[in-house]
Amino acid sequence: MPLAGELTASLINRVADRYGLPAAGVLRLWTCRNSPTRHDGGRVRADAEVVLNEAGRRVLAELCGVEPQVLARALPTFTVDEPKISSGREAAVAQVRWRAAGAVAGPAAFACRLCTAGRTGQAVRYAPRWGRVCVRHGRWLLDADADQPLEHLDVRGVVEVVAAQRRWPGVARRAVRRAVRSGVEPEAVFAVAHAVVARWWEQALYWEQEEIWPWRLHQLAGGSVGADLARWRIVGRDAAIFPEVVAVAGALLEPAMAEVAWRASGGMRPRARECDDAFCRRLGERVGRGWLGPLLAADTGSPLNDFTGAVVRSRRGDGPPGWRDDPWRLKREQQLPTMGGQLRVMAAEQRSGGSGSRWRATVPAEHRFHITQLVDQASEQLVQLRGMHSGTTAEVARTLLENLSHSAELIGQALVHTAAAAVAARVALEDVAAWSRLPAQELAEIVASGRDDG
Repeated sequence: MPLAGELTASLINRVADRYGLPAAGVLRLWTCRNSPTRHDGGRVRADAEVVLNEAGRRVLAELCGVEPQVLARALPTFTVDEPKISSGREAAVAQVRWRAAGAVAGPAAFACRLCTAGRTGQAVRYAPRWGRVCVRHGRWLLDADADQPLEHLDVRGVVEVVAAQRRWPGVARRAVRRAVRSGVEPEAVFAVAHAVVARWWEQALYWEQEEIWPWRLHQLAGGSVGADLARWRIVGRDAAIFPEVVAVAGALLEPAMAEVAWRASGGMRPRARECDDAFCRRLGERVGRGWLGPLLAADTGSPLNDFTGAVVRSRRGDGPPGWRDDPWRLKREQQLPTMGGQLRVMAAEQRSGGSGSRWRATVPAEHRFHITQLVDQASEQLVQLRGMHSGTTAEVARTLLENLSHSAELIGQALVHTAAAAVAARVALEDVAAWSRLPAQELAEIVASGRDDG
């Protein structure tokens, strides 16, 4: 019998195990003219999925010994039509076509083996990121698209992750109630909260006060990440930040928090965000980090800043209505890469051997993030200047000059950090000096000073 939400390809693999046959042998029951997605080493990815035509569905139902309606209820892709195999002269031939699970019905994760112990083989299921905890066995179920050996993380020693899983349905119900009025869906709420907290996760490399996430990550790694911190930060990220994601999602749904954001912005008399921004301070307190508020307030290019900006613009009625007024819409660049995608990038960087041919292979992640943050903040300052030409000459001049000066300072810092990183990565000093228009001697002193500070 299929599992609820199981990949069709996963069920076929388990049926093959039941018959004691290789999966390729069972797949010969269908005509197939393309190949599954594979890892670089040639192994088929666990999230490789198949879609069937009508004749192919009947074959699978007969193979499993159940009615097609049963499979349709359990398998999200069972009734998905693929035009290349569902029409034309060959529609009567049982056919399958390989697809990536994420492109058909969403992200896929390994099922809990302890829950499926009575069934044959490892199952893979479609599982949203807010439903990855097996509460019964204390396991975080990992993405199936990654080329790495783990199927789950043990969260029995990280009770707040399991507790967050139990709280999420309540947050989702609030989103559904709000959807009646504003059209927001739980998926969108989670996506925004996830993007907000994932950005904090990257910034936390700089936070001296942060103690929760390092401890949590070591627990998820079985006691210690050892010398493999970079990989564990990828593999353990979604589990480690899950309690904060649920807390932030709940906070962003609250009308009271929207009111705080409105007042902090100056209401109908807009003002620049202050260091002690009330919204950021309260959000920091909600995630158990009373010191976090000023750091959030300073991060002007963040998904959180976009969210509050959209809330305020919508209430203020600035400009024509449109997607910029939707606080639950993420920019493309703020949509997070999967664990598998990040691990593939890391593997490519490692294969380059740190030769300098790849920027990401030679410049540490914290340096790259710092440069990106400076550029984002400068961009946000410049965006705020659009349309700033009404008012007295002194008011307009002050606003323009203060924002331009701040942007220039941020860009200057980004330039220096980028130049220093390039030289440290063994790019010729003379070339970097020419590109950045900095005197070579001054650049050499900057690089030397950075090494001394380190």
